[in-house]
Amino acid sequence: MDQSRDYLIFTPGDVDLARSPLRQSLDAETYVLGAFNPGFTRLANGNLLMMVRVAEALRDPVHGEHVRAIRWTPGGYVLDHHLLTGVAMTDPRQFDVGGAAYRQLALTSLSWLLPVELSADGRRIVAIHYGKAIVPAADYQQYGVEDARITRIGDIWYMTTCSVSAERHSTTLHTSTNGLDYKLEGIILDHQNKDMILFEGKVAGKFLALTRPLGEVYFAYPESSPYLGGPSINLAQSPDSLHWKPLDMPFLRARKGSQISMKMGGGSQPILTDAGWLMIYHGVETRAKIGIYRSFWALLDRNEPWKILRVEDGEPLLEANPALTAPIAQLLYLPTEVVFTTGIADGGEDYIVASGEADLACRITHIPKSRFA
Repeated sequence: MDQSRDYLIFTPGDVDLARSPLRQSLDAETYVLGAFNPGFTRLANGNLLMMVRVAEALRDPVHGEHVRAIRWTPGGYVLDHHLLTGVAMTDPRQFDVGGAAYRQLALTSLSWLLPVELSADGRRIVAIHYGKAIVPAADYQQYGVEDARITRIGDIWYMTTCSVSAERHSTTLHTSTNGLDYKLEGIILDHQNKDMILFEGKVAGKFLALTRPLGEVYFAYPESSPYLGGPSINLAQSPDSLHWKPLDMPFLRARKGSQISMKMGGGSQPILTDAGWLMIYHGVETRAKIGIYRSFWALLDRNEPWKILRVEDGEPLLEANPALTAPIAQLLYLPTEVVFTTGIADGGEDYIVASGEADLACRITHIPKSRFA
């Protein structure tokens, strides 16, 4: 893709850790593991906003006979110590804590959300709003706030986030009347769901959202089925954005023969076009431990979005682009075959699409609207 249409806009080096919320109480050296997966919306002033996930990690997580993890408390940020003999450290993002009946993880970083304002065309940074950062504020966010998705409906911006703690791995909602200052509304899904995204508009007077609940076990389809079992995209509706009822029928599922053999989930907020609701989603191909993440797209019926008019799961819309991360290759901690789309905005003749690249940086791609014809 033309480099003028596809570029990194924000990287770990753009974060000023002197202004990190962790500096308030944490007396340990940290670094930015990743600045990625940005929620994306257009503000009332015409500029674009990225709500960037900043994964802030300890420079030296191992101390003596222990590995340490950062945890939020009402009194400030503290370090938890886990004996090295009881953990498995095979993933740079996390480690397994042994000795329990169920698999238990601890994170090597704590995530918070940084609002980064871009010019209207998404090509330059206008302001970084450290004073408006979204940080842990409740016990269910002890280990961080992750992966924002932003949808504007009328005069309200709705932002879903993943809140992580030992209590639960839940979906939380923030709302704003200006797109910059957000109020925490609390938990809206009480189970692990990394990809809840509200449609940009109501359907039959109700809020509608993509969901992607996760579990330990998935049941197999019969051999004659065109579908594959595993994590897939469902729909839920709500009268008020706080109380959600899943729709009974299945929605977007992995199909046999496609590049989506491992799992799939939502990407951008669905937006209404002349042809119907346009959504970009991610699909994962099984490869090693993490897999290959690509972005695909689908078109949904305007009045009944659970009816899929078109699904593109063959040729990817977006793939990881190692040329983009080459200048910061020394910061890579994962294979580079990961692009994770997280938002879309109307840019006139193009759609402006925001993604996380390699779980490291924020990528902007200008995609001609004709691509979706």
